[in-house]
Amino acid sequence: MDRKKRVFSGIQPTGIIHIGNYLGAIKRWIDLIPKYNCIFSIVDYHAITVMYDPKEFPNKILEAAKVLVASGIDPDKAILFVQSTVPEHTELQWILNSITPIGDLERMTQYKDKKQQNADNINAGLLTYPILMASDILLYKGEVVPVGEDQKQHLELTREIVRRFNKRFGDTFPEPQTLLGVAPRIKGLDGNAKMSKSLNNYIALVEEKDEIWNKLRVAVTDPARKRRTDPGNPDICNIFSFHKYFSSEEEIKKIDNGCRTAEIGCIDCKKILAENINRTITPIRERKRELDSRDNEIRDILYNGTEKAKSIAEKTMDEVRGKIGVKF
Repeated sequence: MDRKKRVFSGIQPTGIIHIGNYLGAIKRWIDLIPKYNCIFSIVDYHAITVMYDPKEFPNKILEAAKVLVASGIDPDKAILFVQSTVPEHTELQWILNSITPIGDLERMTQYKDKKQQNADNINAGLLTYPILMASDILLYKGEVVPVGEDQKQHLELTREIVRRFNKRFGDTFPEPQTLLGVAPRIKGLDGNAKMSKSLNNYIALVEEKDEIWNKLRVAVTDPARKRRTDPGNPDICNIFSFHKYFSSEEEIKKIDNGCRTAEIGCIDCKKILAENINRTITPIRERKRELDSRDNEIRDILYNGTEKAKSIAEKTMDEVRGKIGVKF
């Protein structure tokens, strides 16, 4: 039997996990578990590059873990842990810092965007974020990395770092391959920016049914459709794009035709979507509610994940220390 390739991916504990996170990352993780050796991390060190409340942070880490488990991440079939509990992540980052040109980091599109978004807190972590991401992957010799469009540039930098390290110190790391999913960058309910808690254009993955409808009811649709009797264009309607992930093929065809012929109004379209989103996330919401009273069980899952992750990380770092000449 062929050896399963190793996958690494992470998610930040920045607060509310929304359906954009689910479609773009979590659902894909679940689908990958039977096919790969999966390592998933709550990457808390990535999240501290922006302003945050350290008193609330432990709760956010636990919340993220609960949502992941409730969504279907089985800790018996994949490693789930918190990044900061494996100190080798930052040790490897320091080593990779020394072979990464600053110019490469300054060209990162996300760094330019983060500088604009955090003008009063432009810290070194924002610049070196991609190197920590590289160390996350390479510490486990990740071969496949599921990423969205906004992370493709970072993964290419990771491959450049691998080539540079291997050329200087000898073959050590595989070049991780990009695994793009079917879900593109998920726009928020404003139909403009990426779905985000900070922009308040999201539906939480554990949102209650009434709140889902309240948010969808006022969400942006085809801007050219001013009246119920106006025909619309589903190709440019953000609400219709969500149907592709939550509705059946038969419903999608019916809505597509009904929108173009004005047989279905935007409110009708939204009501169908609300029902289908609720059908998808209700089991997650109910499972998450059960886990809310079982914090110690979640901590045990994360602690066990840490032990499994460390067993891999320690071997990698022992090899790396020998390669760079600090092992004596």
